Amino acid sequence: MKKKLIPFSLALAVILLDQITKLWIVKNIPPFSVGYSFGGDLLRIIHVANKGVAFSLGASLSQNARAILFSLVPLVVIAFVVAIYFRNDEFNSLQRWCICGIVGGGVGNIIDRIFRPQGVVDFVDVKFFGIFGLERWPTFNVADACIVVCGIILIISFFLTIKNSEEAKSKK
Repeated sequence: MKKKLIPFSLALAVILLDQITKLWIVKNIPPFSVGYSFGGDLLRIIHVANKGVAFSLGASLSQNARAILFSLVPLVVIAFVVAIYFRNDEFNSLQRWCICGIVGGGVGNIIDRIFRPQGVVDFVDVKFFGIFGLERWPTFNVADACIVVCGIILIISFFLTIKNSEEAKSKK
């Protein structure tokens, strides 16, 4: 049980870092303005609020629809993921840490959706040089970054686990 509980320290750390950085942004940078720029305009720290989800999808939905779709549904999904996490003994250590990082990021953004009527605070703004038609990557926060990075690592680890399992079977 200890090997399943320790990775939740990452979830807690992500939630704390996410909420502390968002609080700092709200207190120190006026909404919809650039607080700091690095490398010209390569990286900017700005204060924006997102009432939608990734890429502001769903921001135009009604308040009630957003509350259900972007708070209640993710809470149910996170509860389901945590239940699977505790029932499954086949996740390796890396996969457990990644799952907890994703859970922490999800909870960090849900906190904003519940307690910040203006929406989720996003503040990292990166120049994207026209790649995929984007001059700038959509603004994000610590929770978003953790979800993406842990999600990518988790997917890669699943593929490697499958590959290693297939190689082991073929050697028998």
